[in-house]
Parts: sequence; C-alpha cells; structure tokens
Amino acid sequence: MHSLLKFNHIRKIDDSNATEAKIMESFAVDDTLCLTANERSETAIHYWVHQPTVVLGIPDSRLPYLDKGIQFLKENGYNAIVRNSGGLAVVLTEDILNISLVFPDAKTYDIHDGYNAMVEWIQWIFEEEGLPIRAYEIEESYCPGTYDLSIHGKKFAGISQRRVKNGSAVQIYLDIEGDGQARANLIKRFYELSINGEETKFKYPQINPNVMASLEQLFQKKMTVQHVIERIEHKMNARGVSIDERPFSQQEQEWFNQRFEQMEERNRRLL
Repeated sequence: MHSLLKFNHIRKIDDSNATEAKIMESFAVDDTLCLTANERSETAIHYWVHQPTVVLGIPDSRLPYLDKGIQFLKENGYNAIVRNSGGLAVVLTEDILNISLVFPDAKTYDIHDGYNAMVEWIQWIFEEEGLPIRAYEIEESYCPGTYDLSIHGKKFAGISQRRVKNGSAVQIYLDIEGDGQARANLIKRFYELSINGEETKFKYPQINPNVMASLEQLFQKKMTVQHVIERIEHKMNARGVSIDERPFSQQEQEWFNQRFEQMEERNRRLL
C-alpha cells in the first residue's frame, strides 16, 4: 500500500447528509483540514454530498457563451459554481459521493503521490467486487484527466488535488447511483451551448456519454452512497484505523469562514 495510506489514525468530517449546505462550504472544509494538517500533521477524510450542481473549472469560466450554458443548467435544476482545484466541469448530485483525503507534510512528496494514493485506496475499497479498476485518461469523458478511474473503459470517478500550506486535499467524486450516461449528456449539452460553434484557445472535451457509468451500473447491483461509506469505515476498522470525529475548533471555524468568503468572492468575480 502507498506510504501515504499507512496511517493508523484519521480525522473524519461527514457531510454526506448535509445536502442543503452550500457546495462552497465543502471546499472551505477541505482548505481548513489542509491548514489543520499543516499545524497538527494529521490525516483526515471528508465525505460530502450535494444537491444537483455542476462544478466548473477555471477554464470553464472563460467559455464564450457561458451564460447560455448556465441558463441551461438552471432550467434542468442544477446550480453552477467554480471550484478552487483543477479540472473542468463535473456533475454532483445526491447519487454521487465526494471524498477528500487530506494528507499532511505535502512538501515532502510529489503531487503524483497524492493521486496514486487515492487510486490505490479506491482499488482497495472495491477489491471484493473482483473487477479491474484502472487509472488512465478517458478522453471522451467530462473532466478527462490522467487519473480517471474506469472499469472496462467506462469512467466512474475523477480525481483532483488542492494544496494549502503543507496540507494536500486529494478529492474524488464517485458516481455511485443512477445513470452515468444521463449526467454525461447534461455536460455535453452544456458545452455545446457554452461554445456555440465558436473557436476557442482551450480544448474542451468532446463528450461521448457511452464512456461513463455509475458503479451501480458497472457492478450490476444496487448501491447507495451510504452503503459505500459504511464499506469504507468497515475496511478501515478492520485494518485497525482509529477514527476521530471531533468537530471544528474555534481556530478551524475561523479558517473555514475565511476560506468560504474567498470562495464566494471568487465566484462573484468569475460568474
């Protein structure tokens, strides 16, 4: 197992039931946990789930007809925000579990170590399913990247990473329930409207919905977000990992408030 995963204690923040919370709060939580990792040198896990939202990357904020794309998303019941980590547009719904693993001492290891650790961790979580989880770019998916996770060529997860001080938040979305192709179609249409045939300097993905699926579809059995969380906790407990569920301290709450305000300001400026 990757050296970053050889922890025997982990801090847990579970926002998987906080679907009414603003998604920017989740990114602020990750930044806060990075600052704590910088001070206390502790590993943390953050679960988060949100109501329908399309999370845009910085390049998406430069789409020539972004207003048309966002209007389309709103008409289909989706909010839109710009995140503070890398990548392009991804879909979040109540059927998608976001997990952040926050590691300390980020300056002592390469950025690829964070990505590789997350890949190995997901492979470990789902090893009992007996299907090969591979990490390579699925070019026709939304938000394609080197660390796309797929089974038999169908992507179910994407990974991003954000470093704050000496902490690193490795963030993954897991498409667990429902129709992965339908969500891919949503983003495909968003780009069509936001580009509107105009030539762009940045190369946005040409999305083929058939290369994306949920874990429920791939494993061909009923799966839920809470079931996956229970599986994760069971596996960590079986490995002897102690889980600390303490709430934010006063200092952490102050960091959270600052980071949340920064996210709001960024989105006012970019959108």
